[in-house]
Amino acid sequence: MPRELPEALTPHASDHSSLRRRGFLLASGALAASGAAAMTAPAAAAAPADADSGRAAAATAPPPARRAAGDPDLGPNVHVFDPSMDPDTVQSTLDAVYAQQKQAEFGTGRYALLFKPGSYDVDVNIGYYTHVAGLGAQPADVTISDSLHVDGDAHGKGTLTNFWRGAENLHPVPRSGTDRWAVSQATFYRRIYLTGDLQLDDGGYSSGGFIADSLITGQVASGTQQQWITRNSVVGNWLGFNWNIVFVGTDNAPATSFPSPPFTNVARTPVVREKPFLHVDKAGAWHVFVPAVRRDSHNTSWEGRRAAGEDVPIGDFHIAKPGASAAELNSALAQGKHLLITPGVYHLAQPLRITRAGTVVLGLGLATLVPDGGVTALDVADVDGVKIAGLLVDAGEQESGALVRVGPEGARRGHAQDPTSLHDVFVRVGGAGVGKARNSIVVNSDDVIIDNTWLWRADHGTGVGWTKNTSDTGLVVAGDDVTVYGLFVEHHQKAQVAWSGERGRTYFFQNEMPYDPPDQAAWREGAHRGHPAYEVAAGVREHEAWGLGSYCNLTADPTIVADRAFAAPRRAGVRFHSMITFSLGGGQGTIAHVINTTGGPSDAEVALAKVARYP
Repeated sequence: MPRELPEALTPHASDHSSLRRRGFLLASGALAASGAAAMTAPAAAAAPADADSGRAAAATAPPPARRAAGDPDLGPNVHVFDPSMDPDTVQSTLDAVYAQQKQAEFGTGRYALLFKPGSYDVDVNIGYYTHVAGLGAQPADVTISDSLHVDGDAHGKGTLTNFWRGAENLHPVPRSGTDRWAVSQATFYRRIYLTGDLQLDDGGYSSGGFIADSLITGQVASGTQQQWITRNSVVGNWLGFNWNIVFVGTDNAPATSFPSPPFTNVARTPVVREKPFLHVDKAGAWHVFVPAVRRDSHNTSWEGRRAAGEDVPIGDFHIAKPGASAAELNSALAQGKHLLITPGVYHLAQPLRITRAGTVVLGLGLATLVPDGGVTALDVADVDGVKIAGLLVDAGEQESGALVRVGPEGARRGHAQDPTSLHDVFVRVGGAGVGKARNSIVVNSDDVIIDNTWLWRADHGTGVGWTKNTSDTGLVVAGDDVTVYGLFVEHHQKAQVAWSGERGRTYFFQNEMPYDPPDQAAWREGAHRGHPAYEVAAGVREHEAWGLGSYCNLTADPTIVADRAFAAPRRAGVRFHSMITFSLGGGQGTIAHVINTTGGPSDAEVALAKVARYP
């Protein structure tokens, strides 16, 4: 155990089955009677991966969706509910989707559950690849009066692998007074007006998530969450902490007190655009609302007013359904259409080429793009105001140079007045099958906003191994004035993040180094042992980042050392705030220094290291 931390609390025996993603167990971190969260410590290594991990539970397949008169055809996996429907019928559909998706970690099912304005007395339990959203202009237009929740029931209370799901634009009023949102990476909780409390764990282990543009009237209890980011929201109050809790533009949040407690609070959000969303007006017409850019903001975009932005009629969108080809989607883009990609898995023989300024590409139900033949999935030109949201990009068997590219190499046009933005765009290399990519997301354009992303080289599932699901880097940033909120990047084989653009800003970073380097010789950067998690190029003059955590769990060879988690030039314009490193699994590997030669080590003797600011 780390010497400066209290003895770990004993986890539920049933939790061990949920930890096969990670090579460690995190202690419970349950809230103490006084209301302060207990600090956590790693415990023993988890059991080996189960061959059945991610297999869907046996369940009757949900019925195909039926389209009401006047509604667009959104395909078989988008269920649109109306308050006039029989509540038992709505509940049975919700239950059938959850039963199929509950344990389908690497399944192919994709679902969107959409609620027209009104009130619904239903229990909404959200499983894998399930996207639940209200269709009102305001969150209060759709009330869920039983519960809107994510639990740990698929994994014996543990939620370390509760990925790929989300909820937005809803007004839950939980009958119990408390909703549960026990998730980890690749999830979103957006535009939610929760009348009540919110619990972010289910008594087992949990590994971080994302809240944005939400009003939570009661208490948010973080419980066992290792890390979390909340942006442009309002909370009644916040209870709990473990390693890294970050607030940006969030009212009533705890003040910065890092390293103890490890809260980081940035009072104003410098520049952001909220995620586009579907809604239905009072006449029954469908639109996609595209929010305007907000600057120097705090609080939600919608409380007491309608958010600034524009409505785009659904007729301006090409609605893609499963089976659509890249040629079909590119033809629609070339004709000036936006894209609405309905739930499904789409194999692409060519990149989706987005060349028109202002184009919206909106996915529903974690719609998944798989580039075949080594192509890029999404290739965005160096133009103003492209919005890409709600997609999972899954690497194909042949290596892609980049899975998502924003701007060609050498792009240098300014887009400060109308930046391109990515929202809930997740990338996976391996896990669902063999996948290879040198880089997940490459940003060459200036003034890009990334708002919640998980770039994951899989550590479990199918097609996983040091020479199987190969990937150099998660995020490469060459553009200037790029801003990222909620940057989750894990297990890539070189620098997890490589940043050479000027005036970059990151608000919250969560990282695990790769588990599987076979030995030190296989994992080096020149004279340095290992690769950094976050690397700012030597020539960069200005860069700033807040709330960063990097963990090692070098299970293949615990003698391996990473010389530093964060690498950056030491100069006044390059500033880091609130950094931690942790050697997991009781000291599986060593991070010698937190940043450059400052801080640390994190090893079997002292697992947790902290640096409040650098330089």
